[in-house]
Amino acid sequence: MSSSVLVSLRVGASPQRAFDAFVNEIGTWWRPNMLFRFTTPGHGTLAFEPGPGGRLTQIGPRGEVFEIGRITVWEPGARLAFTWRQATFSPPQLTQVEVRFEQAGDQTRVTVEHQGWDTVPQEHAARHGFPDRVFLQRHAEWWQALLASYARRLRAH
Repeated sequence: MSSSVLVSLRVGASPQRAFDAFVNEIGTWWRPNMLFRFTTPGHGTLAFEPGPGGRLTQIGPRGEVFEIGRITVWEPGARLAFTWRQATFSPPQLTQVEVRFEQAGDQTRVTVEHQGWDTVPQEHAARHGFPDRVFLQRHAEWWQALLASYARRLRAH
């Protein structure tokens, strides 16, 4: 089984601006997905704590904080990597997200690779009973929608 999702798009911003918008403005462009929620009920605002070891958190409507993951690579304008989990994941069920920001002419290619889904068993509730191929396709579609929202945010500011 291939356990990763890979999506990318180009945005009209420098690599540094694209990186800054990804980490500093995630609370404005992130869109929840009813299938792939971090917690129940799953609504909240995402935020990064900058730098290596910083957290990616979801802050719920009553101020409750859920740690989605920790930053493992922090290279402003070039690369960001962090761990990723849902509340129902056991400690070994940890996935990783890597985001690359590469100059492409007068644009920046933003690539998201989400790996490690082989740590989450087929019967886990997070997979919703989907076969591997369908699960990864649905997750890729969500990342595509997220990057489209992110690109709209960059165009607006």
